[in-house]
Amino acid sequence: MNDKHLTYADSGVDIEKEEETIKALTKGMTYKREGLGAPLTGIGHYAGLIDFGEYALALATDGVGSKVLIANEMKRWNTVGIDCIAMNVNDLLAIGAEPISFVDYLALEKHDEDFASQIGEGLRKGAEISRMSIVGGETATLPDIVKGFDLAGTCLGMVKKDQIITGEKVQLGDAIVGIPSDGVHSNGYTLARKIVDESSYSYHDEFPYDSSTTIGDELLIPTRIYMEVLDVIKECDVHGLAHITGSGLLKLKRVTKLGFDFNDPIEPNDIFKFLQEEGNVDDLEMYRTFNMGMGFVIILPAEYAEKAAQMTGGKIVGRIVEKGIKAGDLVIVE
Repeated sequence: MNDKHLTYADSGVDIEKEEETIKALTKGMTYKREGLGAPLTGIGHYAGLIDFGEYALALATDGVGSKVLIANEMKRWNTVGIDCIAMNVNDLLAIGAEPISFVDYLALEKHDEDFASQIGEGLRKGAEISRMSIVGGETATLPDIVKGFDLAGTCLGMVKKDQIITGEKVQLGDAIVGIPSDGVHSNGYTLARKIVDESSYSYHDEFPYDSSTTIGDELLIPTRIYMEVLDVIKECDVHGLAHITGSGLLKLKRVTKLGFDFNDPIEPNDIFKFLQEEGNVDDLEMYRTFNMGMGFVIILPAEYAEKAAQMTGGKIVGRIVEKGIKAGDLVIVE
């Protein structure tokens, strides 16, 4: 165990400074197209929406992040393609859009056919789960810039305009249904890697909570793709949706100004218990960095909550309140 309480900022990722950078980057993006293709949302939600007649087209872009460094260490790259697609598709689902096509961007230090085949394997599987086509992409050889590789992509989705879900319908007393994650997914790996690097373990060591796997393989479990959310939208009156990624439950501020009381949160996966113990990370930092066992949230009237939980393998984890974000007794936002 690390004697120091490790934080995301200690590992090199300061969420508050990242938000300031995003504001600086986007403040000059003032031009807006009119007519067909005009933006329907501002910058800052899970996905951008543009006018396309009866429909809105949805766009999201994201990458795998420093999880690729663990894939390099384990010499196993056949799951990171799933992560790349999942991080994009889940953001589209969080505004109610159905994914329809994807393009990827692979930046390489050098070429290797076995590596490329494994990346393709993951992308193919992620596309199949998401029921969409990969229609193109770009491969760049950048030995002076990239050491190893970087994988990112952009996803296109569609949603009828009257079915867009941005959170404006969320109201006091709404139920919150949490859907479990499969693990760390693809966020917080800068901190996760620092914890392992400063511990007495290596990625190849047996995972203390499961002797049948290694720490590295546990950290490479791919991001869950939440396609079942589309079925819930069809059968329930959904008021809000959230994909829980980097910065953990702080992501919920994108959905509504109202508060979230998680009075019965999902039990965190064993990998989070391992990281917290080895990194001596406090509870607040864990919930402000990782998904902590809950990768997606559905907000809807209480009468639909049990049905939504059954359809997704989730459970009712709390309700909407006036302000703040709480997980059990832990106050994440006042």
